[in-house]
Amino acid sequence: MSRVHELRDTLFLPHGVSGDIYGRIFVVSAFGGITNLLLEHKKTGESGVYARFANADNDHGWHEALNTVTTEMQAAHAVVLDHPADIAQADAFVSERIEGARNCLIDLQRLCSYGHFRLAEHMLQIRELLSGLGEAHSAFVTTLMLQRAGVSARFVDLSGWRDQGEVSLAERIKGAMEGVDPAQEMPIVTGYAQCAEGLMREYDRGYSEVTFSRLAALIGAREAIIHKEFHLSSADPNLVGVGVARKLGHTNYDVADQMSNMGMEAIHPKAAKTLRQADVPLRVVNCFDPDDPGTLIDDRPAEYAAVEMITGLDIIALEVFEQDMVGVKGYDATILEVLTRHDVRIVSKTSNANTITHYLDASLKIMRRVEKDLAKAYSGAEVSARPLAMASIIGRDLRGLSVLTRGLQALAGADMACLGASQGPRNVDVQFILEREDLKPAIKALHHDLIEGQKQRLKKVA
Repeated sequence: MSRVHELRDTLFLPHGVSGDIYGRIFVVSAFGGITNLLLEHKKTGESGVYARFANADNDHGWHEALNTVTTEMQAAHAVVLDHPADIAQADAFVSERIEGARNCLIDLQRLCSYGHFRLAEHMLQIRELLSGLGEAHSAFVTTLMLQRAGVSARFVDLSGWRDQGEVSLAERIKGAMEGVDPAQEMPIVTGYAQCAEGLMREYDRGYSEVTFSRLAALIGAREAIIHKEFHLSSADPNLVGVGVARKLGHTNYDVADQMSNMGMEAIHPKAAKTLRQADVPLRVVNCFDPDDPGTLIDDRPAEYAAVEMITGLDIIALEVFEQDMVGVKGYDATILEVLTRHDVRIVSKTSNANTITHYLDASLKIMRRVEKDLAKAYSGAEVSARPLAMASIIGRDLRGLSVLTRGLQALAGADMACLGASQGPRNVDVQFILEREDLKPAIKALHHDLIEGQKQRLKKVA
């Protein structure tokens, strides 16, 4: 979104204002870095307004953080907008929203100074309020930019700003779209939608894709299109080589789910489920390569068995060993409860007679808390957490390709030891557990053997 002005004449107006530009609805996320400032940094965990407000010993920290948001929002739209009148409108919009949020937080602090009210009970609503500021800002600015270019653009605000009462997500979308005619105008819709379900309760920062998918399903869209800065490729081009990585072109929702499990930002799995159930195909395109159709994701089976993607992520291997677990049903229920309480994402899991190992996407800081809780719950067990990595081979259909064997051979040929490997009967992915320093070379080795050299190995699916 921070480069949305570069897309005006390619994405929004590919054939000029007089061309066939309508019949499309755009759902936008916040400008780059803004949500990090409003909440917390997605990767580093650095505190934003929300985190500082939640841990405030005094008012200064979160007030200063909110001032920083104002400055960065104004800097972001100053790059996108050219006309002084548009910049002034955007400045006024930011000021009105930020000061409104500030007053809300001040009032809430004052209210919770009384013993009958608890701030902790309102933190989710605060998180949603702050999140909505980013998407509302970017949608408003994009609308101004397009209107200046002669487009009949309409700002569609789903953030519930100063709305009375609670409505469901479907009601929020239907109410906001009432009277909007996409055939005659271009709706620019906020990725965040305030609703009774509370999107962040279940999806946290994946809410914009949930809004996007629900809107597509409700209107019966012919196709849902996600515009990214890159193509969906067989591996990271920066790792295996720009000319070596291949665009997927066509895949299915099974592969999209496996990508999400490996931490890749194709689409939130719940959003993919909504599109899948509504029979709406998804297309992922590179917005800076407008002539390329990108990658279509639907439910069609693969014509050929083939490896489509090699990817990986850093994980923590949480191992619980205890001889007393042999034959005990539901032994790991407490482990799952602790992981859920600490909001730890499980990537995969293995077990045998006396050992349960969860492969987790979590920080070492959180894992120390998990280990402490498990040590109390299982006093006779050995509990350990070890930083490792997982490489994954993904494809719509891997039958008959001996991917597990060939993957192990490729890793051994590159002088890497595999600490664990697994393949399920659904034949859509194979996972390899490695030392962290081996992840990148492992992806390169697997890609070289299983994708770059697979033309002669394609097998017709019966």
